[in-house]
Amino acid sequence: MIKLILAIIAVESGGDPKAIGDGGDAFGILQIHSAYVQDAAAYAKADWTHQDAFDPEKAVDIFTAYMERYCGDSRRPEGMSREEFISRTHNGGPRGAYKDATLRYWEKVRRHL
Repeated sequence: MIKLILAIIAVESGGDPKAIGDGGDAFGILQIHSAYVQDAAAYAKADWTHQDAFDPEKAVDIFTAYMERYCGDSRRPEGMSREEFISRTHNGGPRGAYKDATLRYWEKVRRHL
């Protein structure tokens, strides 16, 4: 999982913990949106805020909680690798793995693996 997280970080921010993207809506090394943080925090029963996405350690914790919530093996589309499933969910939300719009993102991540 560490290699995958590092690949996603490379695509999202090049490792810059101060990165801000998507018109000011995505923060940190993983370019996390506020709704993503809220969703992960509710699942993990944590008190994370969107500002926590700027802290690399907390960002990874938020990412991990989000993936635990939405990327269980029973939800993975047949024939899709776990890495692709997680990458596309990170990019497109809880149903991101089913969206054609996340395919290009997965290709970027895959090149970094």
